[in-house]
Amino acid sequence: ALLGDLRNKKVLHLQCHFGQDTLSLARMGALPTGLDFSEKAIEKARELTEELQLDATFICGNVYDTRKLYEGFADIIFTSYGVIGWLPELKSWAQNIADCLKPGGRLVFVEFHPFIWTFDNAFSRIEYSYFNRSPIIETEQGTYADENAPINEPSISWNHALGEVFGALHEVGLSISHFQEYDFSPYPIFEKSKKISEDRWAIEGYEGMIPLVYSLVAEKL
Repeated sequence: ALLGDLRNKKVLHLQCHFGQDTLSLARMGALPTGLDFSEKAIEKARELTEELQLDATFICGNVYDTRKLYEGFADIIFTSYGVIGWLPELKSWAQNIADCLKPGGRLVFVEFHPFIWTFDNAFSRIEYSYFNRSPIIETEQGTYADENAPINEPSISWNHALGEVFGALHEVGLSISHFQEYDFSPYPIFEKSKKISEDRWAIEGYEGMIPLVYSLVAEKL
């Protein structure tokens, strides 16, 4: 609903991973470009594009270098679910978005709520700051794609309070036209996830009590 009619719209999809959503945008009529820093992910995205015979372009690079890597200007910049937590600061992120939007263009952004990342993995206590005061460093077994993967590596992320997100976008001249918080997640990615309806999961014991996701639209005037 936030994306609207995408037919013939130039859409830049930031931190696209291996391009599933980028290709969905193409099927919705957009002219999408996906950007991600993982060479393996972009390689797979290009394979899928060719296999499915869709019109999409993929760029491998750092999201902080988007303006240097993306040619032209986008009608819509889209990014969602688990993206800004990997970024240490948001001012450069926001500036690249503003620089790549055409006048009248908009950012459509959906992300997990920063309040969620204050909890420990078991949702038994508050363990981390809501504010971006230091990196969150954890050693994790497996990955979100495969919990049983033989990987045991440090994970470094940053929590970005809503005020930090709003402030970064405002500072680069973007105007917030939509903001909403939701008490559910579209994916059962958290421990103690409990299905509450079709495509909606809450945290068991906190149903209807805490925000899990938020959506935001910012326009370039």
